[in-house]
Amino acid sequence: MSTAQNDPDSSTNAKGAASEGSSDAEKRKGRYRRITTHVLHEMKERGEKISMLTAYDYSMARILDDAGIDVLLVGDSASNVMAGHETTLPITLDQMIDHAASVVRGIQRTLVVVDLPFGTYQSNPMRALDSSIRIMKEAGAHAIKLEGGREVKKSVQKILEAGIPVMGHLGLTPQSIYKFGTYTVRAKEEEEAERLLDDAVLLEKLGCFALVLEKIPAELGKRVAERLTIPVIGIGAGPHVDGQVLVVHDMLGLTKEFNPRFLRRYLDLYATIKGAVEDYIDDVKSRDFPNKKEQY
Repeated sequence: MSTAQNDPDSSTNAKGAASEGSSDAEKRKGRYRRITTHVLHEMKERGEKISMLTAYDYSMARILDDAGIDVLLVGDSASNVMAGHETTLPITLDQMIDHAASVVRGIQRTLVVVDLPFGTYQSNPMRALDSSIRIMKEAGAHAIKLEGGREVKKSVQKILEAGIPVMGHLGLTPQSIYKFGTYTVRAKEEEEAERLLDDAVLLEKLGCFALVLEKIPAELGKRVAERLTIPVIGIGAGPHVDGQVLVVHDMLGLTKEFNPRFLRRYLDLYATIKGAVEDYIDDVKSRDFPNKKEQY
């Protein structure tokens, strides 16, 4: 018999703990039963910070959604953390759709945004639209995200004309890594900072519902967030933007090599999982697993 069956108070305690955990999750979820692009605008107006993480599969999406995350980004960073590539460039549209469909099946509340991968929107507005339609229809996503400012203006316009919500991305744009040649902080000089600000204003005027700023000076992040009426979500853009996003594998400590200043690790899952697997191997080798309780 389990301890719960032997102890009359244990089931009550378990229910109480579950209720407390559920209550905490409900508090994090706030007043919104479902996050939409309109809700994100309301959150900015109310001064409520927006929480955003990446997700690439059903199981992780379920956990993050249950925890009360506001936005899940099916990022092209899957190319790095899921497929082991050095850059985000190799991942294909078909692969992004597969990841996105898995994430969408795992959520009930959160808004799911999907990256358009490299080569599916630059310089070809019709291809950008076709790529976006595939993501929306085949994955069931709620919005798409793309990198760039004035250089992708026509693609953004074409996608928005079809009624598909677009999230912009400025600052460090990983799909342009071979153009910049480095992952260092962007827009430190005034000329580049002004260009970024102009691009941010342009994306808002075009109709983007939100903007990601990556790896820029905190003061510039503040200027952009104050200038725009749409939500500005930062990754290495300081505390004054409207929300924050991290790659979930980095935040949970599943990766070890990536250690930028902006990253806060909340767990060391690499060590935890490694230790659990080592224990399992030892139990199998020593014939301790399975024991009598673990067989039929």
